[in-house]
This record gives sequence, C-alpha cells and structure tokens, in this order.
Amino acid sequence: MRSSDSEFSPQALATQHSALPMRLGLFGGSFNPIHNGHLAIARQAHEALALDRTLFIPTGDPPHKQDGALAGAQHRYEMVRLAIAGTPAFELSDIEITRQGKSYSIDTVRELQQHYGPSTALFFLIGLDAFLDLPNWREPDALLAACSFVVISRPGQSFKTLATLPFLQNVSMETLASLDAGTVNRLDLPLPSGQTVICLSLTPSPISASDIRERIRRGAMLANLLPPSVESYILHKQLYREDQHRTHI
Repeated sequence: MRSSDSEFSPQALATQHSALPMRLGLFGGSFNPIHNGHLAIARQAHEALALDRTLFIPTGDPPHKQDGALAGAQHRYEMVRLAIAGTPAFELSDIEITRQGKSYSIDTVRELQQHYGPSTALFFLIGLDAFLDLPNWREPDALLAACSFVVISRPGQSFKTLATLPFLQNVSMETLASLDAGTVNRLDLPLPSGQTVICLSLTPSPISASDIRERIRRGAMLANLLPPSVESYILHKQLYREDQHRTHI
C-alpha cells in the first residue's frame, strides 16, 4: 500500500506520529472523472469538520469490466492527483487500486487504522443515498465502530430516511427534518460504539460524472465542470469517447 509520493517514507511516518492526534477524512469513490462538485464537497466537509487531511481513495477496476463507462484505475488515480495538486491538505491513496480481488470498505479502514495508528480519528465521507445501504455492506457494525461517518446531503434525498436504519431508530424525525428544512446544517448523532454519525447539509452540486461523460462523447462544452488539468488529461488520453450504452457509474 502506498499513498501520495513520500507519505509512507520513514521520515513522513515519524512526522505524522509526532503530530498526532490527527483528524483524517476518507473520501472514496470511482471519481469517473473527478469534477468540481467532488472538490467542493471535500472542501466544505474538510472545513466543517476541522480535518487535518482529506485522503482521496479511488476505487480499483472491477473484476469484469462491462464497457467503456469506467476509465481505468490508473487514469482515475492520475486525474485525482492532478485535481488536488494545489491543495496541500488533500492527499491521494492507491490502497484500493493496488489491492488484489474484491475491495471492501472495512478492509480499507482497517489498513488505514494500522498505518496511521489508533490515535488518528477517521471520518468516512459518504453520500446520504449510499449510507442508507450500509447495513448491506461487509461488517457494517465493525465499520461503525472503527470510524465516524459523515453523511452528506444528496439532491432529492431526505435525511428523515435515516430513521429507517436500525442503529439510528432512536433519532427523532423532527430532528432529522430540521436538516431537510435548512434550520440546521449539521447534526451529530452519537453511537454506542463511541463513534458519531455526522449529518452535513451542504450546498448541492448540479455536476454529475455521468453528465460529463455524455458531454465528452458528444463533444459538448465542459466549462466550469472540471479542473483545467483534468479536462486536459481527458482530452489528451481521449477518455470516455466510447462511453456509450452504459449505466450510471
């Protein structure tokens, strides 16, 4: 496992352990491609949670690729590297790209815990829609005990749906409705494990990766959707040109 450049060198390890405790955000996804909406979410969450670092974790290639909708892992890794190059607090990990076989979030979290040490607090950034599916993930109880989850608002999704989750059934509907109504923009829900589910209502982004891929296929304008370095990379490598007859990634 390695992360951005020298992060796992002996000198870097000594530096980071001397600075503990650290608040580390985990921002995973296909980043297919990474766009300005992803970066806006990361910046807002980084500030709201007073994180020391935010680690971007692109997913690896699936065992069986179906079409050209998903760019190769190394392309997606490179696009993230370019996108965050100007933000020192943002770092990049290939932990899921280099892992053999199917990759599970619990494996990633455990490996990062081992690397950064028990004093580092992990904050798992996740969209509301994906968090609702957490009970179907591998070892969800272990995940909830290992890190705090930062549940980020999604267009068309209601925070009130969180009350359907077995570990949040004691949360009042009125409390969750205050997030949907904009009365509050953050709600911390403590768990018996000692971790917290942090609900963040952020400014919604109209940008979607599937729309960007479609625009590239049609040769449409990409103004203000991607960092310029990422747009240049996509055009140079001719990515997503054959992205047709696909499902949303």
